[in-house]
Amino acid sequence: MLDKARQLMDLKRQADQLKKELAAEELEISRGEVTVRISADMKLHGLSYPDTTSAKDIVQAVNEAIEEAQKIAAKRMQSQMGSLQDLFK
Repeated sequence: MLDKARQLMDLKRQADQLKKELAAEELEISRGEVTVRISADMKLHGLSYPDTTSAKDIVQAVNEAIEEAQKIAAKRMQSQMGSLQDLFK
């Protein structure tokens, strides 16, 4: 029982570390004249575009940036899933 509690504490520390790493990793995605800066924890840090850019183009660029950030987060989280599965064996 105590061993499981230690494992849970370790997983919590790993999750906290992962959260910090995702927040620190910033991507810059450009689609046409739209540039989006987003962190891997899906926080928008910047958006630039000319005044003539359509809302549709802005939305597409932001969605593309979110998808890229999600891919990075998913890859990082997959490595943590092994630890979680071991805990419940």
